[in-house]
Amino acid sequence: MTDFTGLVAIVTGGASGIGAAITRRLRADGARVAVFDLAPDAAEADLAVHVDVRDDATVVAGVQRVIDEFGRIDIVVNNAGIGAQGDVAGNSDDEWLRVLDVNVVGMARVSRAALPSLRQSPSAAIVNTASIAATAGLPQRALYSASKGAVLSLTRAMAADHLAEGIRVNAVSPGTADTPWVGRLLDSAPDPAAERAALEARQPHGRLVSADEIADAVAYLASPAAGSTTGTAIEVDGGMSGLRLRPRD
Repeated sequence: MTDFTGLVAIVTGGASGIGAAITRRLRADGARVAVFDLAPDAAEADLAVHVDVRDDATVVAGVQRVIDEFGRIDIVVNNAGIGAQGDVAGNSDDEWLRVLDVNVVGMARVSRAALPSLRQSPSAAIVNTASIAATAGLPQRALYSASKGAVLSLTRAMAADHLAEGIRVNAVSPGTADTPWVGRLLDSAPDPAAERAALEARQPHGRLVSADEIADAVAYLASPAAGSTTGTAIEVDGGMSGLRLRPRD
């Protein structure tokens, strides 16, 4: 169902966590994958490039490196992102600008640089990593939620702008995932076991989402098999966005 033979993909933030799972999945299905990351040496990819999505020069150079190496770009997975905690007063202006620069403007930079090549692809797709935080009010996540809400809106606007060019644009919205970043949050909690149990209970299926489950959704959206799917987001959240279950006994 997700055959990427002959296609070339870029995965930002692809050296660890969700990005690494996406990279593994696309490569397993036949894609050649270039990872853009601040720590590219950790990536298991066909090409790993040091790219800071906050720095347009490194983004443009990274995209050119992919073209020089593979001659084409068919898929862009904008996955690089950073977290933030606190209510609306919990972060400084500098931190607001830093998180928005990575999580939102970074996606625009990579997409912008890749557009000329994507326009030439017969199977062009962009997949952005949003979050359940874009649509559900989560405590102490004001800045992060704002950034991911912007990602969701950006995804729909890009889908409208580039549909006529043959470029599909979609997003995945994970729930709380079992990733190194969440692991660090748990480690910093006063009671890590209790905090993990609370995060698991918040999701109706009772556990954290796995990175591989998110990668499966990305693979579908990026695949030519999803040719009629654009401007949407797949929620991989154990039912958190739409289900209202009674408490378990």
